[in-house]
Amino acid sequence: MAEKNKLLSTVLGSEQVPPHLARSVIEERLRSAILDGRLPAGTAVRQQELATLFGVSRMPVREALRQLEAQSLLQVELHKGAVVAPLIGEDAVHTYGLRVLLETEALRQSIPRLDADDIAQARGYIRQLESETRHAEIGRLNRLFHMALYSKSPNLKLLRLIEIELNEEERFLRFHLSTMGLGKLTQDDHIALVDAASDKLVDEAVKLLEAHLNNAARAIRNYLDKQSAT
Repeated sequence: MAEKNKLLSTVLGSEQVPPHLARSVIEERLRSAILDGRLPAGTAVRQQELATLFGVSRMPVREALRQLEAQSLLQVELHKGAVVAPLIGEDAVHTYGLRVLLETEALRQSIPRLDADDIAQARGYIRQLESETRHAEIGRLNRLFHMALYSKSPNLKLLRLIEIELNEEERFLRFHLSTMGLGKLTQDDHIALVDAASDKLVDEAVKLLEAHLNNAARAIRNYLDKQSAT
């Protein structure tokens, strides 16, 4: 137990956080530590321990943990409370199926409204992704890239749902990079996607996005099948 307490303290630090920032600070610290692997699957994340580390009440801690549970980064286990969830699981395949439905529709709505600044912003994220090697930062930039292309969809509820699902993508990217020993991913799919969006080729862009997401889903499915066979 002492070793686990030391792990949380070492990974997250120990500092007094202003009450009005406590939830967001704790959520972001935990989220980054989970995504980059500093807090491995199965690590217990206890409310009182976090409250003590950051010098706050348990209320903002509880809300931060709820947010992370909603993002599938934590799961609640009987007799243990909140623990770091496995890096990849069966629900990841379903996440990609849902992403295909949501994101192709958002892209279809958004492309006719995208302007030169939107395209330039998306290309800027690609340039950053080409040189970035930190898993958590790759996930963040990937999310920003996709949202730049969907941003002009007039359906704001659709965009909110997509952002929730893109949190799952960040977990997949860490799984993909870690298990394959890669420092970064090729940006060929992203380049082709933004080129099609720039040229207002809606149907082509939608097909490219669907193939991009389905390839990721197949990689997860193959991995899970191999795991269950061993």
